[in-house]
Amino acid sequence: MTLRDRIERGLARLVAASTAERFAISLAALFASILVGTVLILAAGRITGCSTATFVLTHPTPFGLSRLFEVGFCYNPVTVYDRLFLGALGDPLSSGWDPFGRQMALTLRETTVLLFAGLGVAVAFRAGIFNIGAQGQLVVGSLASVLAVLQVAPLVGGVLGTAVSLSVGLAAGALAGGLYAAIPGVLKSYVDANEVITTIMLNFIATGVVGYLVLNHVKDPESFATQTRTIPDHANVPTILFEPTANFSVLALGVGVLLVGGVYYLLAHTAFGYDLRTSGLQPEAAEYGGVNSKRTIVASFGLSGALAGIGGAVYALMILGKFQTGVPSYGFDGITVSILAGNNPLGVGFAAFLFGVLKSGAGVVNFATDVPPQLVDTLRGLIILFVAMPEFFRLLGGRMKGVTRRVNRDESGGETDG
Repeated sequence: MTLRDRIERGLARLVAASTAERFAISLAALFASILVGTVLILAAGRITGCSTATFVLTHPTPFGLSRLFEVGFCYNPVTVYDRLFLGALGDPLSSGWDPFGRQMALTLRETTVLLFAGLGVAVAFRAGIFNIGAQGQLVVGSLASVLAVLQVAPLVGGVLGTAVSLSVGLAAGALAGGLYAAIPGVLKSYVDANEVITTIMLNFIATGVVGYLVLNHVKDPESFATQTRTIPDHANVPTILFEPTANFSVLALGVGVLLVGGVYYLLAHTAFGYDLRTSGLQPEAAEYGGVNSKRTIVASFGLSGALAGIGGAVYALMILGKFQTGVPSYGFDGITVSILAGNNPLGVGFAAFLFGVLKSGAGVVNFATDVPPQLVDTLRGLIILFVAMPEFFRLLGGRMKGVTRRVNRDESGGETDG
């Protein structure tokens, strides 16, 4: 058997893996990343100088045997991973754990925005198109939502004002993100432009144009920062269960969960969802079946951008209360969230929560330990890389014709290469 056959056979096995097998693979990858990260922490702990070792490595001494070696390290990997995972949840194993504390709010806050971004990317990927422009769509949607709320909020106050302002803000974010995402969709459908290149370029255009508009046209005259005016208090997403200063609302997370269910149903149980998946994966077959693949690709991009735009609206209305340049890279993180979830909308929630834990926990590690921030970022990257790569190779294998033929042959009961 040649090396190519072995690779195709391995990828075919990965493509055909069940949900339970894929979960087991991801769990094994997580533990593998922790083991590799432990080695890096210990190595860095030997290179770094410290007056007192926080972790000592030796061997068991049964029957009174003397120790042959005893090596000290400046960083304790157990403490690092404890702070990274449990610290992000506010120490759930401690006696005074508050599930509605500030640290849990920070974790769920990151999870919420990543949920919308990852869901938007997953829609595009399920359609067989690569939307690398979720960041730009999120930025455009964020500014549009704030400008819309600033116009509407002064007109209506109280609870009704909150409902109207948030509805208008989310709709404006979705509309702006969807229209901006439709641009690469039109370019791909009608002039055969590569969507990877166009969406990447549109990220930079979005950042530049939005920055220009804020600085020169809608800037808060009383602020030195490049930002809009702050929206009225009643137009913010209301905090529920958590304290107001946590800048997190269960309501926003609930909207994200509802959208996860809605997008899953749309893709799996509607004619549009079937057309969407077919147009991206097999456009010739879709055209033969009467589907307007060009129009469907544009619609797929629009839906993807709308979800990312809602994420931008939630970021502005829930976290900032205004728009400010320098939006974090939620859109790019959403790409990895989608890949980690296998582009399955139901898996996006779990993947977003893992990312939320890692982003929140990294701050806890930086605050509670002496581990350098660069090493913490490396550990985060290792976890993301190890957990996401099996799904990445599974998606890659599903697009390779040789692997697809092997999977079809195995499923039909045919013989495989020995």
